[in-house]
Amino acid sequence: MTHTAIRRLILCACACAGLHGAPARAKDLSAIPARIDQLRTDLLGPHSATEVLTQWCGDLGLAAPPVIKALVMHGADKTPDSVVRALLQAGGGGTIKYRRVQLVCGSHVLSEADNWYRPDRLTAAMNRELETTDTSFGTVVHPLNFRRETLAVGTATGTAVLQVRALLKTGGGLPFSLVVERYSRELVTTAPSHP
Repeated sequence: MTHTAIRRLILCACACAGLHGAPARAKDLSAIPARIDQLRTDLLGPHSATEVLTQWCGDLGLAAPPVIKALVMHGADKTPDSVVRALLQAGGGGTIKYRRVQLVCGSHVLSEADNWYRPDRLTAAMNRELETTDTSFGTVVHPLNFRRETLAVGTATGTAVLQVRALLKTGGGLPFSLVVERYSRELVTTAPSHP
């Protein structure tokens, strides 16, 4: 059974337990651990975080159509440390850019992410789009045929329910982005809009 099929079964089970609404808060709190597990499974799969959030946004009925946008948090900056540089194989002098965003679907903030990336491993058009639009990073770099290598998954605090640290690599295996993502509790406490 595919991850998508499993997710739909879990969402259906939540809906059948009386969790209707678009969006509504889950009434059966016992369903939340299973939904967290499903979110973790989806994020560990082959799809980008943007693709996963688009699917969840659609399943939960948070916006129609379910489109993920990146709200860039201007003014935020985190200098890459030696660990970030080593993971991105940037050395001491290679340029690394930082982008902090909230990924939203409609009016719902689904995640917040710190992203360090190597602009020299992206095309000029990709760099321009990242600097001038609200398009998500995963969407912009999709033509690189990248793969996602999860480094760590853990629980989060506050309004986040899950934190993921991942390295993005080109189809040729070159690392070009390190992300630390915090996923909103709303993803697992909002009832699906349909069975």
